[in-house]
Amino acid sequence: MTRIETCFAALARDGKKAFVSYIMAGDPDYDTALEVMMGLPAAGVDVIELGLPFTDPMADGPTIQLAGQRALDAGMTLPRTLDMVRAFRATDDTTPIVLMGYYNPIYSRGVDRFLVEAKEAGIDGLIVVDLPPEEDEELCIPAQAAGLNFIRLATPTTDDKRLPKVLQNTSGFVYYVSITGITGAAAAQATDVAPEVARIKAKTDLPVIVGFGIRTPETSRAIASVADGCVVGSAIVGELATGKSPSEVLAFVKSLADGAHAA
Repeated sequence: MTRIETCFAALARDGKKAFVSYIMAGDPDYDTALEVMMGLPAAGVDVIELGLPFTDPMADGPTIQLAGQRALDAGMTLPRTLDMVRAFRATDDTTPIVLMGYYNPIYSRGVDRFLVEAKEAGIDGLIVVDLPPEEDEELCIPAQAAGLNFIRLATPTTDDKRLPKVLQNTSGFVYYVSITGITGAAAAQATDVAPEVARIKAKTDLPVIVGFGIRTPETSRAIASVADGCVVGSAIVGELATGKSPSEVLAFVKSLADGAHAA
């Protein structure tokens, strides 16, 4: 079992919902991002989603686009992102890490080389938002063969005809995008999310985690109550963007995690 699978099995045994937090690697700089990352588990984060900076993040709203630009301006690269994971793994060999990004940096690195390096660094899963299921041979299948989970996104527009294709090679968990649009664009509503999560869970045994549009502990709790957990990204990245210290950001993360865990 991967760390992701072990984590969700333990949460299920304890009857707990998962809290997943997103941060951008290298935002606003390497040292600050690493300090925040190191503090996430103690703040209640079950799974860390680590953004890979890229120049054309088409699925992301302004908050995460700007975070990626800050990271790139500070010299962040794919190799330095993996260095950040290695530094984290020096003190934490348990918390799952999902690398989220776009295919171009991975393709440029070379898929085989990237998978060896990612596995060695301590990455557990990948979310690559611009590779559809029709391109599974490109990265998804090799990643699974290398022992990495490949997490697919389902959205409000993923109908019953499309859903089986989305799920066919997904592992670890399913990421349900609660709104139509980019990250940080609108607020998630549990009443809208609940029937969609139920529809997905009828087709898979994988946990279904909901992201996009979650900004408060109250929404974190509401969304986690109708799913297997929730993801918060833009709200956390936005705290860093205002110049908050790592300890202040982590206090905010803890409030969100407490909300999800109270579900």
